[in-house]
Amino acid sequence: MRMERLGRGGTVDRVLGALAERARILAIPAPAALSGEWFGAAAVLVPSVSVESVPPAEVFSLPADAPGPGGADRRFQRSDDRPLIGGGRIGYLAYPDRIPDRPALPLAASGWTDTVLRLDADGCWWYETLGTAPCPDDLAAAVLDSPSTAAPPTNATESTNATDWHIDWTPPRRDEHRRGVEHCLDAIRAGEVYQACVCTRFTGRWDGDPLAFFADGISRTDPPRAAYLQGSWGAVASLSPELFVSLHGDTLRSSPIKGTLPLSADPAGLRASVKDVAENVMIVDLVRNDLGRVAETGSVRVEDLLTVRPAPGVWHLVSTVAAERRPGVTVADVLDAAFPPASVTGCPKLRARTLLTRWEGSARGVYCGTVGMSSPIAGTELNVAIRTVEFGHDDSGNGVCALGVGGGITIDSDPDAEWQECLDKAASILALGDARAAVQHTSSGGDGNS
Repeated sequence: MRMERLGRGGTVDRVLGALAERARILAIPAPAALSGEWFGAAAVLVPSVSVESVPPAEVFSLPADAPGPGGADRRFQRSDDRPLIGGGRIGYLAYPDRIPDRPALPLAASGWTDTVLRLDADGCWWYETLGTAPCPDDLAAAVLDSPSTAAPPTNATESTNATDWHIDWTPPRRDEHRRGVEHCLDAIRAGEVYQACVCTRFTGRWDGDPLAFFADGISRTDPPRAAYLQGSWGAVASLSPELFVSLHGDTLRSSPIKGTLPLSADPAGLRASVKDVAENVMIVDLVRNDLGRVAETGSVRVEDLLTVRPAPGVWHLVSTVAAERRPGVTVADVLDAAFPPASVTGCPKLRARTLLTRWEGSARGVYCGTVGMSSPIAGTELNVAIRTVEFGHDDSGNGVCALGVGGGITIDSDPDAEWQECLDKAASILALGDARAAVQHTSSGGDGNS
């Protein structure tokens, strides 16, 4: 294990761009990224990683000879008592229900890295490796020579990423979503479910660079659980605000989100909403049950209940459930017990999952799955793959993409309000294209007023 302090360098989006250019020059695989609140860091970047399709059961598996016990050994802790990261397996796992015959992206993909770049809370970059090799000069230059900005851009003329991308979005069918919500309400009245998350999806055509889309997304919206992966199969750009599960030492945590209002609304309205509070509490109980399947008896606890937090474009109600895992429980066991995430399924979980495959117009794909990293030293952190764009290609080689959105339905739900919630959740991502177009118009000499 080796760690080097590199110093203050570029912002995450700019360093990612420099790493992508380095990968092109060296003809090596593209970088990957975790940005926001991962492993006690502001960002964890993988300079280059080959992300390939793998069996779902192996997506976050670790080698038997991995060097550390999941963050419990003080040899692998920094001076602030947070674990080093060093490397690990980074990947995604798609939502497991209603899988099409030919899914747009693999059901699971991951890759192993011995090296990461960590950005700490004070703005300092660090080089960490599970091996002993010093930081290559060109890698340090990619970090330190990348221009830095003091704050994220505040308007469309302050783009931090020069690489082009473009998406033409097609909105989902409102009537199809409404039918799904009404079927769910019928099932709630019949006692089949108490709550379920009914989803729909925007589809699109894209060209350019998906990593540039992700870089723009994190610089403009600053999501706490963002993640990016790329391979020959396509790319996943997750601008998620939600933690599915973390495992540090023997402690499991999950922070389900249920309850949404646009940022323009009074956040106090969330705690005052009978529907949103009931939705969150039901999912908290479901998470308690999921974690309880792999936890020490009596260790499951609610550490935080119904906290209002901002996310890109919206306010959310967030709770946190924790537990101590039983001896011998692995990450694969946790996924068997708790995946797919409670907040994107319903209560009771198995019945809700079955009914959702009938109510929704298309398969979810990576949306509502999970993206994250499992490190032999730092432990495991996985997001809920919401606010997530999947980039692939059709049979003719044209770029196609998808953005899933949805919301929890309870007996108090109004179909029109649920549709608006879907639009509110998608708004910050769709607006990235408007900002990109404004930048291009300004840089080409337009007056910016059209």
